[in-house]
Amino acid sequence: MTDIWLEKIIIYGGVFLIIAIVLSIYILKLRRETRRSESRIAAAKEKGLYEPVSLHPVIHINKCIKSGACVSACPETDVLGISNGRGTVINASHCIGHGACFHACPVEAITLNIGTETRGVDLPHVSQTFETNVKGIFIAGELGGMGLIKNAVEQGRQAIENLVAHLPKKHDATYDIIIIGAGPAGISASLTAKKHQLNFVTLEQDSLGGAVFTYPRAKVVMTAPMDLPLHGKVKLSNTSKAELLNLWTSVLTKNTITIREKTKVEAIEKEGDHFKVTSSKNESLTTARILLAIGRRGTPRKLGVPGENLEKVRYRLLDPEIIQNKRVMVVGGGDSAVESAMMLSEQNDVTLSYRSGNFNRIKPGNATKLEAAVAGQKLTVKYLTNVAEIQAEQVILKNSKTNEEEAIPNDLIFIFAGGELPTEFLKKTGITITRKFGDVMMKH
Repeated sequence: MTDIWLEKIIIYGGVFLIIAIVLSIYILKLRRETRRSESRIAAAKEKGLYEPVSLHPVIHINKCIKSGACVSACPETDVLGISNGRGTVINASHCIGHGACFHACPVEAITLNIGTETRGVDLPHVSQTFETNVKGIFIAGELGGMGLIKNAVEQGRQAIENLVAHLPKKHDATYDIIIIGAGPAGISASLTAKKHQLNFVTLEQDSLGGAVFTYPRAKVVMTAPMDLPLHGKVKLSNTSKAELLNLWTSVLTKNTITIREKTKVEAIEKEGDHFKVTSSKNESLTTARILLAIGRRGTPRKLGVPGENLEKVRYRLLDPEIIQNKRVMVVGGGDSAVESAMMLSEQNDVTLSYRSGNFNRIKPGNATKLEAAVAGQKLTVKYLTNVAEIQAEQVILKNSKTNEEEAIPNDLIFIFAGGELPTEFLKKTGITITRKFGDVMMKH
């Protein structure tokens, strides 16, 4: 009897010991991950990377089951981490709205939000069906808060699907729909409109691709697969601008869709049961429905400083390889500015001017490359500086902390200060613009 009890004590004791060891290892790992995440969050706050600048994930702790699926799914680095066993946001400003974490969460504990309690983002008022407060006018893509190519393509498709469901069978307009903008959302919308055999036309103020067309030739513009209407899944990885534009051109040509480029919409007016669209070519088109896919950066934001009208001032970098042996200044702190500065530094003397003390809005990969470029003396960074004046052979920079001015010899200056939301155009159309403070953009 004693032997049986002794055997049970040994067996149960062994089981409990194994359980205790496993729990101890788990707890130690959990604490280690928590300390690492807390350290990274502290570093992110110190560098100004903790606050999101656009679309970003919000993890609802009460629903989270500690699977860690969101962390594994995120294509970017250091955006999400584990703290006390649960997912947590670390470098929110690095998030570019992939939404992979949103789809990966097994218990739907993540929403994608825009803005924060302290930092608002101005967006047009859009319903869940992408219709604005002006009945009959829809918005998809970057203008509505979804700037990522994959998301914009999906929104363009969804907007047309919603629009078709409520399109009047009879109307007095020439077109069923006019699509304004031929970026990712506009192209997807055009293909979907073709699929539904709608009578439509697509207008683009610049060239096919919209904002994508203005990217430097070698810029990577898509890192995740997407479903393109009338074509199927596109599984390109690290896609260049040229590859993506060629794909879009091929798909549009195959489906006999012509984009009317260099046609800017000047005004939209309501006339009875339809709309009148006036273009820069002095023509008036009528349509039953309108989809705005024009993006937020159609008009480059200017600095408003003396000399900005000089010929050497540029707001886009299309072919960096043809610029050689020049003294170039790049102004800005986003990915476009940093990437352009690094490309230009291969064959030119480049100075990068940024008004803040650190680059808190760029991707981790760009941050690493920039540090290496600066360390290798390939380019010079001037922090806490603003352009005070642009002159024929130099640029005057002013330090915002010391108010000291410095003259930098210069042949070309590229300004990447973002774009201006077409507020006046939207207001004239009657569309309401609201400031979003942490509003949910995607939820299950």
